[in-house]
Amino acid sequence: MKPLKEKISITIDADLLKDLKEEADKDERSLSQFINLILRKYINEIKEN
Repeated sequence: MKPLKEKISITIDADLLKDLKEEADKDERSLSQFINLILRKYINEIKEN
């Protein structure tokens, strides 16, 4: 079963948002999917160390 999703509201610097959108497009993912992927990888790295 997939983990449940929750909607949140955050504020992101404009230049960072632009870069995230561009990278998400290159990866053929939605912005939300791309941010989830990045955060999951980051959290997994923290847990490993």
